[in-house]
Amino acid sequence: MDRGESAPAATAPGGAGREPGSGYFQGLWTALGGLTTRGRSFLAAGVAAAGCAYVLGQSDLLRVGLLLAVLPLVCVLVLHGTRHRVTGSRRLTPARVTTAAEARVHLRIDNVSRLPTGLLMLQDRVPYVLGPRPRFVLDRVEAGGRREVAYRVRSELRGRYPLGPLQLRLTDPFGMCELTRGFSAYDTLTVVPRVEPLPPVRLGGEASGHGDGRLRSLALTGEDDVIPRGYRHGDDLRRVHWRSTARHGELMVRREEQPQRAHCTVLLDTRGVAYEGVGPDAPFEWAVSGAASVAVHLLERGIAVRLLTDTGAALPGPDGGGGSAHDTSDAAGPMLDTLAVVDHSEGDSLSPAYDALLRGGEGLLVAFLGGLDDQETAVVARMRGRSRAAVAFVLDPAAWAADARAHDPRARRAAEERLRVLREAGWAALPVAPGASMPELWRLAGAPAGTAGQRGGVA
Repeated sequence: MDRGESAPAATAPGGAGREPGSGYFQGLWTALGGLTTRGRSFLAAGVAAAGCAYVLGQSDLLRVGLLLAVLPLVCVLVLHGTRHRVTGSRRLTPARVTTAAEARVHLRIDNVSRLPTGLLMLQDRVPYVLGPRPRFVLDRVEAGGRREVAYRVRSELRGRYPLGPLQLRLTDPFGMCELTRGFSAYDTLTVVPRVEPLPPVRLGGEASGHGDGRLRSLALTGEDDVIPRGYRHGDDLRRVHWRSTARHGELMVRREEQPQRAHCTVLLDTRGVAYEGVGPDAPFEWAVSGAASVAVHLLERGIAVRLLTDTGAALPGPDGGGGSAHDTSDAAGPMLDTLAVVDHSEGDSLSPAYDALLRGGEGLLVAFLGGLDDQETAVVARMRGRSRAAVAFVLDPAAWAADARAHDPRARRAAEERLRVLREAGWAALPVAPGASMPELWRLAGAPAGTAGQRGGVA
């Protein structure tokens, strides 16, 4: 649901409003199950008093027993037959939030019947990760009136969470019976990864983007390279190409230079074997947040971004067209929605991603990698071949482990050796320690060669 858009109105009738029949009596039997503790107590006391009155022959006691027994039954009949019709709508502000950020949910109840309602108890279904289930008590709603309430939700875990359907509890003035009526409409709150603002740095692969280093799709270095087009009103006469004009018999001008948009591939390693731990502070969550930060940062700089996983699949769609032909907001939205639900893959190799890069991996390459062995390190080293520049953020599980592996000198030497292999292949490889700052690491990625290797993994 778009931000600020109301959910489709749903109707919850307070009474059946149907002709008596099998369905009517079935609904009446269901309504009897809505007797509260007070209603059941009155009914039991009435039946007991009537039984005692019959045994003792006390007519006064019999009348009291009948009154106690009939009162809850009459409340059930009245509540079941009341023709209340109310509509409910829900509005999320906003419908897409980052982790640990709050969203406000607005609920509106409209009484569209000609009769006022009684006491209404409103309850919205909310997943447990968003907080406790909200409940509200609404006083009598006049005919044609409305009531509005709101509550807040927040989540430390990314994902897509359904809100609703809305439920109403109708009760009689004596509190003898409660009936629950449900709405059918629900909305979805998308919790996307945290996006950190990154400092502007110049990476080698950005030379093909906007600015002084951009490439031109047409090289106007000689007459043979000129591709003319017809003259249009407002064209500069100094751009008229006379040779083509004489050949075609009409004014022809040199085609304008078309800048080629820079491209970047963000590779996210989602292999389950490459990460350990779960929760907001897990290394995989850091990698997802880092990939989101880099993708949004590059899109804001006018660079087309393709999001790629270890399975070789381009996200958010099969063509990876998240940011090639849209503005920043339109491109970042689908990517963030996809990263909100991305999960571990069952694969154990980065070879599918390498094959996908061979089919179109030019430009800048930014990779967020989990644990690597010697074989996967060699695969990643070969990925550097067609990229103009490559930056790798490596999250070694041993460094994130809470046990003795975090201080094992052999594990440290093995991790440093793999980083050395990547750097010799042309990668700007940076180790990521627990609590590392993505803006600081991004600044190091744009530092002169050698600096990143000396200061990588700053926390």
